[in-house]
Amino acid sequence: MTFSHLLTRAVHINRAGSRSAFTSSKLDTANPNWLRVGLAFGTSAFLWGLLFKQHSTDVHEYKVRNDLQ
Repeated sequence: MTFSHLLTRAVHINRAGSRSAFTSSKLDTANPNWLRVGLAFGTSAFLWGLLFKQHSTDVHEYKVRNDLQ
């Protein structure tokens, strides 16, 4: 048996014994999970807020270190 033939058999055996965790069920787009949506947007807004705050702090520190203020 060649290596590619052994590899092909191993792939078929592996796929037959398992199922994909990503295709368990179709999402209901008519009725979204509002808790998850709120957590996603809330987390995103929180991270953007931290980003802007850190940027402001960094700009202020840059100006102080270079005697621009």
